[in-house]
Amino acid sequence: MELAVGVILEGKVSSIKPFGAFVSLPEGKSGLVHISEIAHTYVSDVAQHLEVGQTVSVKVIGIDESKRINLSIKQTVAPPQSQQSRPAQAPRPRFVQPKEMVHAPLSDSFEDKLKQFMQESESRMSDLKSHMEKRHGSRRRG
Repeated sequence: MELAVGVILEGKVSSIKPFGAFVSLPEGKSGLVHISEIAHTYVSDVAQHLEVGQTVSVKVIGIDESKRINLSIKQTVAPPQSQQSRPAQAPRPRFVQPKEMVHAPLSDSFEDKLKQFMQESESRMSDLKSHMEKRHGSRRRG
């Protein structure tokens, strides 16, 4: 049987490495199932999902110029439904703008918006400078 991309085969796990598992295929060939192609969930340890000698169904997902065969186990099984695979998450908190940053619009013109921005910027910069002077002043005395 000629191997081609997209073909699904049965094979046996011949060795397990930190980056994936090597699978023995028919006709004495073997291929690699990369760790990212083992399961639809995050895989941190290949040995938790596979063991040497285990028979697995694999799909050929690539054959490079050196005739190395790239395989996938997860592409042979249906993905889990998204609601079952993810735990329920609490709603994210909304960003609430501080009161000092809330301003009534002056008008819609660019010049007015720029003027407002410059005033707020100068106010923030003076607050920052006075804060920094207080911090640096306390270090010198100490």
